[in-house]
Amino acid sequence: MPVDLTPLLPFVPVWLMILFRLTGIFVLAPALGSQSIPRMVKVFLALSLSFAVWPMLWADPQAAEHLGAAIGGLNMWSLAVMVAFELLIGYLIGYAASLPMVGMQLGGHMIDQQMGLAVGGIFNPESGTESAAMGQVLFMLALALFVMAGGLEVMLTTLAQSFRTVPLGGMQHQHQTAQFVVGLVTVMFELAIRVSAPLLCLMFLTSAGMGFIMRTVPQMNILSVGFSVRILASVALLIVTIGALAAVYDDTATLTFQRIMRFFSVTPPPFDGTPPPTPTP
Repeated sequence: MPVDLTPLLPFVPVWLMILFRLTGIFVLAPALGSQSIPRMVKVFLALSLSFAVWPMLWADPQAAEHLGAAIGGLNMWSLAVMVAFELLIGYLIGYAASLPMVGMQLGGHMIDQQMGLAVGGIFNPESGTESAAMGQVLFMLALALFVMAGGLEVMLTTLAQSFRTVPLGGMQHQHQTAQFVVGLVTVMFELAIRVSAPLLCLMFLTSAGMGFIMRTVPQMNILSVGFSVRILASVALLIVTIGALAAVYDDTATLTFQRIMRFFSVTPPPFDGTPPPTPTP
């Protein structure tokens, strides 16, 4: 006996908007947006999340009111515009969550330039680009801390609860969105400077010391030993300060997620490895 799916057709546009908002995090978000994850797996995960979130939203009175308002008066053109805005919201959450890791990688690039390792690029499967040794190490350290501290749970909770506060069809205040993104980019550059500052100071002292030796002992070929001294000194300092770098990243990631959840009017859960509370429908 054939099943009549006609009563479900009015709900398809709402489901499409939910699907595209969830799809945004599979492009730019940490771990979920990795180039090493096959596209079919990402599509399957996005569909699974959309089928899980859709009935939960209808059970929530506040979210159901927004969904009911989104159904009326839709046509093909307005649906395309609203779907684009939904995809942008997912992009925004994923992009904001990835900025602390980008800051760590940028700090590693600055260190590689001073150590002389920038010419030896290593393919990064997470971002699909090449990065030098220190940039790769710090990026993987940030990614491990992000997963261990519950960053994925916080990001998915923020995205799910955003349906309560951000109506389907996009955000209302675009200037506030621009200020929000600029503020997070500023935090990213600040993290890069904080991560690279100890080794940059060490490189300055090393260069000054080698210059002094070259002036006092001109018979010594400083260029033949300079790169080795820089690399050994940098690795030794990195071993000593790796715990401090992890603490700096943890503080920045906590601040970033608090800003993200405050922007979407979501109560910030603790970002210390404790899973966030599950939203009650």
